[in-house]
Order: sequence, then C-alpha cells, then structure tokens
Amino acid sequence: MGALKSIGLFLVLLSACTPGDETPLPLPTEELPPFDLDYVTRTLRKTQAMPATTLSAPLVALGRRLFFDPILSKDASISCATCHRPKHGFAAPDPVAVGFGHQKGTRNTPTILNRAHGRSQFWDGRAASLEEQALKPIANPIEMGSSVEAALTRLRAADEYPKLFQKAFPDDSSADRVITEKRLAAALAAFERTLLTRPTVVDQFQDGRYAALTREQRQGLWIFESRGACWKCHSGHNYSDEAFHNIGVSFQQPTPDPGRSAVSGKKSDLRKFRTPTLRQLERTAPYMHDGSLKTLEEVVQFYNRGGSQSDPNLDPRIEPLGLSETEIQYLVAFLKALSQPAAPGLKILQQSPTPGQARK
Repeated sequence: MGALKSIGLFLVLLSACTPGDETPLPLPTEELPPFDLDYVTRTLRKTQAMPATTLSAPLVALGRRLFFDPILSKDASISCATCHRPKHGFAAPDPVAVGFGHQKGTRNTPTILNRAHGRSQFWDGRAASLEEQALKPIANPIEMGSSVEAALTRLRAADEYPKLFQKAFPDDSSADRVITEKRLAAALAAFERTLLTRPTVVDQFQDGRYAALTREQRQGLWIFESRGACWKCHSGHNYSDEAFHNIGVSFQQPTPDPGRSAVSGKKSDLRKFRTPTLRQLERTAPYMHDGSLKTLEEVVQFYNRGGSQSDPNLDPRIEPLGLSETEIQYLVAFLKALSQPAAPGLKILQQSPTPGQARK
C-alpha cells in the first residue's frame, strides 16, 4: 500500500477495518496504514496541542492496536472501538454507551475526533488529558469492567505486546518493565491524537472559496453567526469553546444528570456539559449528552424552542430563536456541511477564520 497523503484517508482505512455496527469488532492484524505524521504535528503545533510525548509511528501503531484489542476488558469482549466506532465518527449509534456485560451507561458516547484540541475530556471534564482519559474506561465496572493493573498483567503475558512496547519505547529494553500504566496511557493517547478531521467545504468558503457552499448552506452559516448565535459556544477551529453549559437537555428527567457539578462540587455547574465539536457532526448521531435527540433537525428545533426554559440553571445564552421551518432547514444544511470534505480543485489558502468571523 502506498503512503497515504492525508489523515482523512487514514480514517477511511480505519473504517474499513470495522465491520457493521451489529457485529463484534475483531482485532486487526494488519500493519498500521502509513499516515501523515507531519500533518498531525503541524496541526497540533498550530493549535498549541502538542503532547509532551513525541508522536512516533511505532507509538501510534501500538496505540491503534490497543484501541482495537478487547484484551483491555475484563473478559476480552469489548475494546475501545466497540463504543468509539470509526464508521460512526468514532462515536456510537446507541443513545447511551453499552459496555461490559451489555450494561448501559448514562451518557452518550462522545466522538474522540479532534479531542487532541480539548482542554479536558469526557462530557463533564473529569479528565485533564487524553492520557488520563484513556485509562478510566478500563477500570470502569460498566465500561470495560477491569482494572488497569489487571490489563497490564494480560498485556505482559501476551506474546506480541512486550515487543511492541519495546519498539514504541526504545529507551527501555527490559521486557518486564516496559509495559507500565504510564506507557499504556501514552500509547492510547498518541493514537487518539492522530484522529484529526480534515478541511471541509466550510473551511474553503471561509477561506474565500465562495463556490464551496450552496445557497442553503450559506444561509445556514448566516443564521449560525447571527440570529442563532451558535458561535458563542461553538467557536474556534474545532467549533467548541471547550467550556461547560447547561442547555436544559436533562432537566425534565426524573433524576437529572448533575453533569459538571459532580466533578467541581459547584452548584452553579449543575447539569452543565462540555460543548461538543460540530465537525463530522452528521456521522455521530444521536446527539446531546444523553443521546435523546436523534437527528440534526431535532437538535435545531430544540434550540429554536430555547431548550428547557423551566431549568433554573439554564445558560443565559439559551433563549427561543424564532426561526421559521425554512430557516431551520438552512441551519441544518450548514451543520451537515461541516461533515462534507473539501471540494476538489478548491484549495485552502490559509487557516480559516474562527466562527464569528466568517464572511457572509
């Protein structure tokens, strides 16, 4: 296989390794497809998201194998990719995550695309880094049902992993010391950092290639940046302010999810959740932290109503928008454009303006 020119093709090949949503995910045995490490490095440097650990091909290859290997779960039944499915934008089609022993969690599986740009991880921000995030599902009794130490024991006993860890961490040649908690986290995080989305037709439009968007998509962008005020939270290159907001999604439930307040201990953080990226949004349904909205149309209609106005802790940014049905469809068309690859022949000239600065 020839060297791939973009991380976008890398993701396509990853998707090809994953069967349909209803079948188990096998352990891929092929070598890691070549990917554009220079692109990843340039992008992470530009967004000031470069990790302390150097990204190398052997480290990413190890992380990828671990990501798809059910050896990390208690009974070798599920892997990271069981919930974070490549074909589904590294999210899952289920309203809430389904883990060890078919147990259901309480929250929707968030995409890990572009999480290298995140200031914190998980819906409630309880992990400060990808390294910290990577280990938590292993020890979660609902997710992988194991412990980090038990997973390390299994990895040390496996035929191939001592050699793969030694290759990824050549500074230590001792097989009995090379597989550690810190290095397991580093490998998984390294792979996750390569999961970067590529430019879309929206990026081309914001770079002055006005033919990249249809009239409906341009109208949706105008609503996004004006009456919709979506950019106030969905800002920056990744269309997320990485902050926590209460938009009233779970207030009507019998026992509302406390959200960020369970981590911070602050009453003011009740029912607040991290703003998700809008990139590749069309691939990651259902939406919201509880997976309660099935389509982008439902999402826009929810915001058009002003969320749950009865929630006393509702973010003041959330208020009825007064959009017509036609305007709702325009906004949906723009949101879908954030999943549409850049059009051939329309090159990106420079880094796109952040939302709120786009040309109308």
